[in-house]
Amino acid sequence: MTNKKEIKLLQKQIEKLNEADFDLEAWKSGAVIILERLFGVDNQKVKQVEKIKYDQSSWALREAKGSKNMMETCKKMGREILHIAIDELELFGLPEDVAEAQAEPFKAVIVKALENELKISQYREVMRIIDSDKKVQEQQKELIDTLNSYGHDLTEQILAAILLADQTKKHL
Repeated sequence: MTNKKEIKLLQKQIEKLNEADFDLEAWKSGAVIILERLFGVDNQKVKQVEKIKYDQSSWALREAKGSKNMMETCKKMGREILHIAIDELELFGLPEDVAEAQAEPFKAVIVKALENELKISQYREVMRIIDSDKKVQEQQKELIDTLNSYGHDLTEQILAAILLADQTKKHL
């Protein structure tokens, strides 16, 4: 369940808080991008990072006893939010809805390839098999048999369309 790559990414973001040339707004932008990818756009951690502000008003600076303490408070808040994100990933893993959303672009490429390469009746048949309540092994066997019945050239064309999907977008 551990998400080593995601945790490493968050730890790198925590390390940036200690850099000599630290820029709060640049750090926040990076942290928001990472957190949105891992937990979703509307996640509370994203909102909390966006709320971190370095208040430069004279009143705030007097209250914080100098700008260094104010920046340290901002860094401490950021560090705590990211540590909570790491703890959540270690205990629970990625949220299911986010994991599904990350898989959506790949699924969309496959569906587009099927739409482009199959006849309408063939496409409907393939989608019916995919959407069936059968066990995965049964679905797999039925899909293989069905696609093979359309001809091996067609299966190769579908695979080529999937593999070259990014190339197709570049040349449109």
